[in-house]
Amino acid sequence: MKNVSVIVVAAGSGSRFGVPKQFLELAPGVRLVDLAVESALDVADDVVLVLPPGAQWDGHAVSSLVEGGESRLESVATGLRALPDHQEVVVVHDAAHPLAPRQAFLDVIDAVRSGADAALPFLPVPDVIKRRDGQGSLWTVGRDGLGLAQVPMAFSVQALQRAHQRWATEPSDVWEDAMLIELNGGRVVAVEGSPRNIHIVTNEDLEMARSLVTTTPDL
Repeated sequence: MKNVSVIVVAAGSGSRFGVPKQFLELAPGVRLVDLAVESALDVADDVVLVLPPGAQWDGHAVSSLVEGGESRLESVATGLRALPDHQEVVVVHDAAHPLAPRQAFLDVIDAVRSGADAALPFLPVPDVIKRRDGQGSLWTVGRDGLGLAQVPMAFSVQALQRAHQRWATEPSDVWEDAMLIELNGGRVVAVEGSPRNIHIVTNEDLEMARSLVTTTPDL
């Protein structure tokens, strides 16, 4: 798509897996990061790949290779600085979501082009959510209106740049870029999420994704 950039964040150190998980294979010769980059190249004319410091890239050709920062937000900020001028929409994707469907990319891009400052896939939770305190007691949060925020997330380039500039001068506890937009007064909207858009956090997640790739090769 014209005037669309994708930042693929693949700069994690792999503290949970012992190695950077983005370089683990889902199938022979197919790494998590490879699938994320393929998805990005399928929808954008510009792809920025954010890698750990010192990492070498031997996958699909991308527009820019940059080194990540100490946090996810810092890695995205580095990717933002590598974008070409005059881009309208930037999608932030993550190698830890290697099975994100193409439709999710198209839907979040369309939502931003229709006027939202940001858009993300939203998967409603099927069960009641509880919060556990430090003493192990549970408190009910609820279920109605609650869901999981997935990637890819799309943004107006200007809105995301402004939000990052504010965060750089007024740092606060922020988990991801859509939250930055919220705190900066922007409008974040939801598109349909997918249960197959697995976030690879544990070995069980990795094995489930491998099973999906094996049983659904065109996923």
